Amino acid sequence: MDVFIDYLLTAFAMIFVIEGLLYAVFPDAMRRMLALALTLPSSTLRRFGIGMVACGFALVALSQMLVV
Repeated sequence: MDVFIDYLLTAFAMIFVIEGLLYAVFPDAMRRMLALALTLPSSTLRRFGIGMVACGFALVALSQMLVV
């Protein structure tokens, strides 16, 4: 169980690192992207979110298959 928590904390830390880098390096582009997201319908954002979740699960599954 300790290994799972280590992986989970590492994953959350990497999310913060990547998200922070995007805002630090491309602040104007991130501002435009957020403004655009406000204009999109909820269904579009929901589909995008579901697609990102599916890609994330696929990458995790692929990485687990390659490690074993």
